[in-house]
Amino acid sequence: MASTRRSEETSHASSADREAIVRVALDYIGGWFDADQARMERALHPDLSKRSVQADGAVRTLTREMMLGFTSEGGGRREDAPDRRLEVEVNHIDGVLATAVVRCHLYVDYLQLVRTDAGWRILNVIWRRRQQG
Repeated sequence: MASTRRSEETSHASSADREAIVRVALDYIGGWFDADQARMERALHPDLSKRSVQADGAVRTLTREMMLGFTSEGGGRREDAPDRRLEVEVNHIDGVLATAVVRCHLYVDYLQLVRTDAGWRILNVIWRRRQQG
């Protein structure tokens, strides 16, 4: 049987953690569209793996270095829209682990974050393009 109640871990998470996770998620997606490498770098864990499933079923993996390069080259600026409609949903916080979803006009990104000495950082992402139309 499925449960819709909040987990004990999430309900006891501090509002500061929740706000920090939202800031990291916004640095990630906002940094992409603004071609702001510093924001992107602030959001990503050094061991980032960002994955997508291609139409043929193959999995494409990007590293932190690749994401920083694509960001500084302005990849996101070419895809930006006047109304990005950014949405961050923090799903779960459990001590040093968290999950969140970022939605915008083009993408849905599922984030796994870890708390580091430098704060929350995105360790893993799986993403897809939003359905158009």
